[in-house]
Amino acid sequence: MKKISVVTPCFNEEANVEVLYGRVKAVFLKLGAYEYEHIFIDNASTDATQAILRKLAAADNNVKVIINTRNFGHIRSPYYALTRCAEGDAVVHLLADLQDPPELIIDFVRKWEAGYKVVLGIKTNSGESALMFAIRKLYYDIVDNLADVRINKNNNGFGLYDKEVIVQLSRLDEPYPFFRGLVSELGYEAAKVEYLQQARLRGITKNNFYTLYDIGMLGIINHSKVPLRLAIFAGAILAGINLAVAFGYLVYKLIYWGSFSVGIAPAVIGLFFFASVQLIFLGVIGEYIGAIYTQMLKRPLVIEKERINFQDDL
Repeated sequence: MKKISVVTPCFNEEANVEVLYGRVKAVFLKLGAYEYEHIFIDNASTDATQAILRKLAAADNNVKVIINTRNFGHIRSPYYALTRCAEGDAVVHLLADLQDPPELIIDFVRKWEAGYKVVLGIKTNSGESALMFAIRKLYYDIVDNLADVRINKNNNGFGLYDKEVIVQLSRLDEPYPFFRGLVSELGYEAAKVEYLQQARLRGITKNNFYTLYDIGMLGIINHSKVPLRLAIFAGAILAGINLAVAFGYLVYKLIYWGSFSVGIAPAVIGLFFFASVQLIFLGVIGEYIGAIYTQMLKRPLVIEKERINFQDDL
């Protein structure tokens, strides 16, 4: 029997994990011909999530639980479980918020059995606000145009990945990985399964402006040098505009020497404009330096506090 690992990262998802477990179990009962394990990696939840996971693991050996010593974030923790702990012939990445339907695993498996090493769930629409969906779509378009590789649009990592892909990912030394970008970097042809993403029905999202900005910038910084080069181009263009304006002022002053007064407003506006442009690109450079700094530290993705139902339980 082939074995499929389902990896679910979670943090304070007490309202969802038991329902998710039941729906995943129902999927594999329907598939029938596969073994499976459902790995939950918990980022030190402060609600009843861990207690529920312990109960599920005690009742079902297919449920495996990793509890982290602290919250290591929504980027490092899932990647760790995908590349270090999954033992299946294929791995499914499935979030705990129930916005991505577990029932789609059946379609993923069919595509995988047809020969695809990567099968991705692609959102055609979302139950979130139309404005937020449009912003996400705009971001995917920007990253797709800036990145050195084609990043799969409207995919949040939800999908199935063959063991071969996971092995390749595990060989990469990435302390702060942009998972979707790395999958694209490997170059495997991806099958795409379209679906409508549901609105979150239980609990509250753990994403805020900072976490969204963090993963958004990570996708650009890790896979494109275009922002750095834009600083050079912008500097050259603005210098040319500045020279043209200065020459225009000089000519106008020579023609209307007695009546033309430059005034202080253009100088003040120009000063603040160029200062703003400089600060923006200093921030861009800072993002790249921060990424280099993170890579140089070589800190572990996560530190485990406890394992449940693994053969090598801590």
